[in-house]
Amino acid sequence: MAHPEPTAEPAAVRNDGVGERHVLAVIPARGGSKGVPAKNLAEVGGVPLVSRAVLACRAARLVTHVAVSTDDASIAAAARAAGAEIVERPDDIAGDLATSEAAVLHAMDTHEARHGHPVDAVLLVQCTSPFIAAEDIEGVTAAVVEGGADSALTVAAFHGFVWRDTHRDTHRDAHRGSAAERDAVGVNHDKAFRPRRQDRPQDFLETGAAYAMDGPGFRKAGHRFFGRTETVRTDPARVLEIDDPHDLARARALAPLLDAGSETTAAAAPRPTRADIDAVVLDFDGTQTDDRVLVDSEGRELVAVHRGDGLGIAALRRDALKMLILSTEQNPVVAARANKLKIPVLHGIDRKDLALRTWCEEQGIAPERVLYVGNDVNDLPCFDLVGWPVAVASAHDVVRGAARAVTSAPGGAGAIREIASWVLGPSL
Repeated sequence: MAHPEPTAEPAAVRNDGVGERHVLAVIPARGGSKGVPAKNLAEVGGVPLVSRAVLACRAARLVTHVAVSTDDASIAAAARAAGAEIVERPDDIAGDLATSEAAVLHAMDTHEARHGHPVDAVLLVQCTSPFIAAEDIEGVTAAVVEGGADSALTVAAFHGFVWRDTHRDTHRDAHRGSAAERDAVGVNHDKAFRPRRQDRPQDFLETGAAYAMDGPGFRKAGHRFFGRTETVRTDPARVLEIDDPHDLARARALAPLLDAGSETTAAAAPRPTRADIDAVVLDFDGTQTDDRVLVDSEGRELVAVHRGDGLGIAALRRDALKMLILSTEQNPVVAARANKLKIPVLHGIDRKDLALRTWCEEQGIAPERVLYVGNDVNDLPCFDLVGWPVAVASAHDVVRGAARAVTSAPGGAGAIREIASWVLGPSL
């Protein structure tokens, strides 16, 4: 990863009446992916895959802690923004041949060292299953922590006839032509007998989405299936695992149908209110503009801004929110726009996060009470500093993944007005 992991990563905790039982959901999310580049940051339904998995885990009643095991800084930023604890995965268990079990064991060790308590039950949740629901995670967890199972997994009812090609020896002759020919055999049925569905035993397909294990038992066994294993049925319509671009395209096409009303979608769209923030800090290029610059023959730069954004900024200022424009560009147009809006500006800033921290101290504002709006990777350090990192719709993919909320409008097209309506109400 690009930066060392802090030794005291804040716990990502959700605990609704579980008492002292500690249930850790681990989401392995490596940066390398051959089938789909940057797969774990790919968006489905406008939400990165890793964020979807984190949000589903956080919505599950019995899960008390959520950790993402990764070797990638961008994945870590997106997961942290969604509410996960980050476990930096060592190189020796980050390669193509590394097992998920190794990542889970390492995450357990790291979590226990950080927080000083043992993990009673551990989950393996795969973010490549985009439509996993909180109820699925809760189901496998309950099977272990309440039902007494040693391990549990999500499955879907399966009614198909499974076939397998085998080879049988034949006599070489002019008609058959080969001494070894393929012969298809039934795996879960006798091919000479075709019983009706209701007359056949019920088979289940492992979905690959969620597994739960007793913590000490998993340490001893070293693999996810041990002792008494319980299956937890899930909706077959939601079973999809993303391994290649075609899977990703299918998931994106299905998202409007399968995400409707889901807890994950609701959790993925947080909206700050006036009670949540004391200040709004705005990047300029690409956030208040569409990131294009017109240059005349004298070298003067011109940009286009949105009148609705000016209206929204004026309303935020009237509501006694502290305002600031923070830009890396040293450009007269930035200062002119700030003067027009009657808000202070800091521009020509190389380290925006340091400038923002200093400004917060001078204003007496806690960073967690700041809403920061950005669009590009140089905004990520500020995202890590504030309580409400917000990306405009046209932002870089990594920035959208790291944001706590994303506007529907792109930069320069009313995104700031949209944010103002979140904070002050839709009548703005």
